[in-house]
Amino acid sequence: MPRASKRKSDSPKSTSAKSSRTESVNSASGKASKFGISVDNLFQKYANKLLGMIDPEGIEALCSDLGVDHTNVRILMLAWKLKAEKQGYFTQDEWRRGLKDLGVDTINKLKKALPKLEAEVMMPENFEDFYCYAFRYCLTEDKQKCLDIESICLLIDLVLGSQFRSQVDSFTEFLKNQTDYKVINMDQWTNFLRFCQEISFPDLKNYDTDQAWPVILDNFVDWMKEKQS
Repeated sequence: MPRASKRKSDSPKSTSAKSSRTESVNSASGKASKFGISVDNLFQKYANKLLGMIDPEGIEALCSDLGVDHTNVRILMLAWKLKAEKQGYFTQDEWRRGLKDLGVDTINKLKKALPKLEAEVMMPENFEDFYCYAFRYCLTEDKQKCLDIESICLLIDLVLGSQFRSQVDSFTEFLKNQTDYKVINMDQWTNFLRFCQEISFPDLKNYDTDQAWPVILDNFVDWMKEKQS
């Protein structure tokens, strides 16, 4: 039986390559660790220490440092990016996830990332998700499924006003003057976006009541036609 050959020792070139890979891994790990620490330090700057999260007061301080009003749509976009579940609050996990996705760990980097974030939100494949998120984010009570008309008018202007100015102005005027509806649900909310995207406005020529639009939009169209006649 032949004698088993002894394993050759690693050559200097092999040892050098392994060492180089190890250094590369360690460097990447160090950078990731440094990034995580910076993200956490930034979180602590705005967090309510008793709650362990960023509360409305902390968000106002964050907005001030970003040079953005707390009612600016970009703050809602940031909440969407963080996947924040509770209006006016950011948890540490939400903060870490969002800032990692944005690739930022300082307030200056976050400020510079806001225009890019807005562009991301406005992409067709993202906007509908953001639009639905905006509605859910404003549901502040347990088992709440609808928003009052005043809140809807503010929210719809915030998220759609820049794209569909005429439709938003007309619809909010209608909502404020009608008396049949006190609240709006998610189905009505999402269908108004579809209305803006699909219906010729203000002539409404391609609006078809047989397409199963919510009754509130049928009423809106009737109201518009009365105004135009």
